[in-house]
Amino acid sequence: MQNRSPSAASASASPTAAAAMAPGVGGVEPAVTLDQVPRWSDPDQRISSLSPTAAGSETQSSSFLSFSDPLTGDDAAAGPGGRGASRFPVDHEINSKIYLWRGHPWNLEVDAVVNSTNENLDEAHSSPGLHAAAGPGLAEECATLGGCRTGMAKMTNAYDLPARKVIHTVGPKYAVKYHTAAENALSHCYRSCLELLIENGLESIATGCIYTEAKNYPREPAAHVAIRTVRRFLEKQKDKITAIVFCTTSSSDTEIYKRLLPLYFPRDKPEEEIAALKLPADVGDENGETVIDERKIRIKPLPAGAANSKTPIPALADIPLPDSGLTRRRNSFKLDSYLDPAFMSIIKDPDLRRKEQWEKSAQAHKGLNLANLLGFGDLGSPPLSAAEEYSLHSRYLAKANSMNLSDIAEMKIIYRGGVDSEGRAVMVVVGAHFLLRCLDLERFALYVVKEFEPLIQKPYSIVYFHSAASLQPQPDLGFMKRLQQILGRKHRKNLHAIYVLHPTLGLRTAILAMQLFVDGEVGKKVVYVDRLVQLFRYVPREQLTIPDFVFQHDLEVNGGKGIIIDPRTKHVYQRPSG
Repeated sequence: MQNRSPSAASASASPTAAAAMAPGVGGVEPAVTLDQVPRWSDPDQRISSLSPTAAGSETQSSSFLSFSDPLTGDDAAAGPGGRGASRFPVDHEINSKIYLWRGHPWNLEVDAVVNSTNENLDEAHSSPGLHAAAGPGLAEECATLGGCRTGMAKMTNAYDLPARKVIHTVGPKYAVKYHTAAENALSHCYRSCLELLIENGLESIATGCIYTEAKNYPREPAAHVAIRTVRRFLEKQKDKITAIVFCTTSSSDTEIYKRLLPLYFPRDKPEEEIAALKLPADVGDENGETVIDERKIRIKPLPAGAANSKTPIPALADIPLPDSGLTRRRNSFKLDSYLDPAFMSIIKDPDLRRKEQWEKSAQAHKGLNLANLLGFGDLGSPPLSAAEEYSLHSRYLAKANSMNLSDIAEMKIIYRGGVDSEGRAVMVVVGAHFLLRCLDLERFALYVVKEFEPLIQKPYSIVYFHSAASLQPQPDLGFMKRLQQILGRKHRKNLHAIYVLHPTLGLRTAILAMQLFVDGEVGKKVVYVDRLVQLFRYVPREQLTIPDFVFQHDLEVNGGKGIIIDPRTKHVYQRPSG
């Protein structure tokens, strides 16, 4: 690539000169404004899309037909979108917002650029060259975000880039067996980036191809997903976005996008008619996601008088019937065909389900009012089923991963330790750091879910320092019960032991109440440890980061009992007798 100043580029006779520039190798490329990037609706873009052999002899329409599309063929042309109304009609306003650029997105002066990365948001798996261009501040901010889930997006500052913000998203891994899931996850990547753009009051975005060779996503199917998702999003939000730039860094990607853009962004009626023939049979729903017919829920109104009428209801040809044993003849639709017992038995009767919930709640309040009277908190909420706990855990985990909880982390209430004597991971909890008066319990619960998630997949242990914690008010058992439900059954199953250091009488009473009223299974795993040297039998000293006041407290409590630990040097020694 030849480096050109912005003024020289803008003075160029044809804006496609900028699009022809390949990404540079070494050196700092000048920032490129949107005025220098070719718009999809520009006349020069039409000329550039002609094949070399067809440029002088064929019309634009016939040139467009000459491009082969491996995803479509005769079957696709004869499909639902074949000769009917166009699914992507000409829209000049939408077309004016689409740009195609050969180069890295972070060289563009736009409001936001997209970084395709992995769940940890680390530099090694990000778009090549992005972190080097943005500077070290980008990696430092990414480290505070707590990762990102596949299909989601998070935003950071752009630092040394010409753009204002960087939107990080995680593309899916591809396998033919899970093609539909990967396709919808990739669609959600693009939609999440655009939604985040609008939520932050931004209007222009540049995105490369959100897939990597390591994840094996085929380039052309990925381009279909990207282009149709952007088209569907602009149909709903075109007033809030001024520019979307598709960036390519290889000639193969550039040719794919030049070939597929007319399918979803036709610039005139001839292109629209040709696109109707060449579009894949499945172009997704109103958001661009793949639709699975078998999973559709179809609700038909019950015909008036069907319950009392003895005459058969006329056949309804538009109601799909499976070919399995539930199939009924189309000419015998009666009331029982709408309320088929084999289908209705899948879902429990709503009144019966509501009655069971009331009974559970009443039973819980009846048996646990005593706990509330004793000051242990409100424990009257009914128990949750396994599915309800899983759903609750998933919601909290998704919310926690999307939030910045660094303020909770700085309080050092919970943090990762090493491993115990049998190699199980250890989570450390410091009771004295639990400042209830200045702590948002909801945010704390989110942080707990986020920190515990990697541990609870395998057997693990908890070390709880109750040293000097009695000086601070502690959360009641109502909150502890709620936290147990949020963490879910996998937490209770894989929890090996809770080692409680320096327990007090009040704490022992509270744990007994928890065992009686909240969770007897977890209560049985509590191991009381009066001295640090006893704790080191279960968890080696070098595997724990212990606050200094814990050593001091241990000296004050156990200072006259033989073996002690010096709070200054952390050395264990035998106190001389008498």
